[in-house]
Amino acid sequence: MRIIRRIIRSLLLLSAVLRCASAIGEDAAAGSFPTTLLTASQDNPRNSEGDFILLNNGDLLFIYSHYYTQSGEDAAPADLASRRSTDGGRTWSSDSRQVVANEGKQNVMSVSLLRLSDGRIALFYLRKNSSLDLRPVVRYSADEAATWSEPAEIIPESELGYYVVNNDRALQLDSGRLILPAAHHVDNRDNSVGRYAEAVCYLSDDGGGHWRRGKEAARVSREVGNALQEPGVAPLGDGRLLMYCRTSEGSQYFAYSSDEGETWSQPQPGTLQSPLAPASIERIPGTTDLLAVWNNNSTRGYHRTPLTAAVSRDDGQTWTNVIDLERDPDGFYCYTAIEFVDDGVLFGYCAGRDGLPDGLLPTKLVRAPLAPFKKP
Repeated sequence: MRIIRRIIRSLLLLSAVLRCASAIGEDAAAGSFPTTLLTASQDNPRNSEGDFILLNNGDLLFIYSHYYTQSGEDAAPADLASRRSTDGGRTWSSDSRQVVANEGKQNVMSVSLLRLSDGRIALFYLRKNSSLDLRPVVRYSADEAATWSEPAEIIPESELGYYVVNNDRALQLDSGRLILPAAHHVDNRDNSVGRYAEAVCYLSDDGGGHWRRGKEAARVSREVGNALQEPGVAPLGDGRLLMYCRTSEGSQYFAYSSDEGETWSQPQPGTLQSPLAPASIERIPGTTDLLAVWNNNSTRGYHRTPLTAAVSRDDGQTWTNVIDLERDPDGFYCYTAIEFVDDGVLFGYCAGRDGLPDGLLPTKLVRAPLAPFKKP
């Protein structure tokens, strides 16, 4: 059976490679595209789940989960650290600078950075206390990330629970509403995290001063394994919102909102085939096109390769300009942050080897040209 599984896995990977037009990952390794690897070490065994922010002086900041003991497990001690680029993401500083000390009983992790409409920068992250208490908090900076406010709670004690918010998930709509999508795992016990989750959005209509839960969560039947996990939200050209969630059913599940995240349609299998892994979808600036990054296979497990990018010009119904960022059949690529800079796009993603937790240990920062994704 093991040999048969390997043969099937190889055929799936070969099929994915043949469908794709080119491989940015191979070119980057050869030096065509600037690449920086945040490597792991004995005293820093994991660097992962980060996000970018463009500062007013043109510098770029990447803030990420920085594990500082000899364990890289999800619940191991971690703080938030940063790297800086002064050349548009082509090169990055080699030293890690602490941004937020570990204020959780286990750790702090999973960063989203967002430039607000009033000019401030919002820093969202998870404060992990236990398998029964994982909630996002937010800090704000009015001086271009030089200093940060005290952390503000988003989910109150009265709604205590285990809420997973991936990196690079926060967004602000044209109306000013802030949206933070979360997977609420409702079956957790003292020492275990349940597979089943409801996808819910926390909303703020006053620039982050106050937060509340949307009117309805998105739910699926419990017959759907590992759902609805690690949701993300992207604005569509017709004013609706697209929610996408990881499942173990061979694809990302899609749901739609016509009321800015208050309520959602019944989630259904979407147009991105996917293993049990997160996707990232963002709108390309100046267009209504969507750029997606995900693992382009439907093996229904943790097989997180290849890492593929593609564009949709019809609100996620079809995908074109399909390009592999990474193709290594033994690679493990996930938790992608996306940042558009001038004529380029930055990708920050875990880039380890197959298997958990080893696959999450290093993170790769790549600057690629945006032109291939904008071709008609």
